[in-house]
Amino acid sequence: MKVAIVHNNEAKTLEVTERLVALLTKAGIKINEKNPELVISVGGDGTLLSAFHRFNHRLNEVRFLGVHTGHLGFYTDWRDYELEELVDSLLTTREQSVSYPLLDVRISYTNNQPDKHFFALNESTIKRANRTMVADVYIKDELFESFRGDGLAISTPTGSTAYNKSIGGAVIHPSINAFQLAEIASLNNRVFRTLGSPIVIGQDEWVEIKLENTEDYLVTVDQLDVAKGHIHSIYYRIAKERIHFASYRHMHFWHRVKDAFIGEG
Repeated sequence: MKVAIVHNNEAKTLEVTERLVALLTKAGIKINEKNPELVISVGGDGTLLSAFHRFNHRLNEVRFLGVHTGHLGFYTDWRDYELEELVDSLLTTREQSVSYPLLDVRISYTNNQPDKHFFALNESTIKRANRTMVADVYIKDELFESFRGDGLAISTPTGSTAYNKSIGGAVIHPSINAFQLAEIASLNNRVFRTLGSPIVIGQDEWVEIKLENTEDYLVTVDQLDVAKGHIHSIYYRIAKERIHFASYRHMHFWHRVKDAFIGEG
């Protein structure tokens, strides 16, 4: 087995990474940063997002596994004090995987720039820097609503627990192959009207956000700022590709939700 390790630069994480590398080497597991079969992130959910974007060109060839150096996250199954157990499971357990939906994001421009293509594991957002955003929302090429407000957030099921939840979106189980569109502070009055509720879009449908021609848009894909200005439209749908997590010990989604937002009481 070939393993790549992605980590943040916090002191505790660097210490955990050093111990993990030593244990993997002792077990005869090769470290391969270019063509791994398994990508282990050490840190938090943000570190795993970084690992995903680093290796998302090889989604059909790699599996991901997260080691958390703080509290368990939505994508991390192991704690930093369980490294020996983790390495032992790599050697002795018949590996299976669980896959989650991804968001396919395509950005087209007004100034003859080539289109840009991204995958999002959590979400993509569209905002303007300091003014009201004006956009037409199309579902399957049909105008659904004209939006005015602070912005829009488009999330995957696993990403529904992130920014989407904070703006009133629903939490969706990742077995549902769909994505969600939620409004960020929309203007609703007698002149401007939007649905005002989050929308869940199925796997056979798509959304296109056509933007007013201006230069101060901010578009994110997960933790990355990917585009600014001169954007004509952004196209979203559920990707054909999926992310695969190594399920040596994969925690139930609703257990993660309860642990993150409710606790044991």
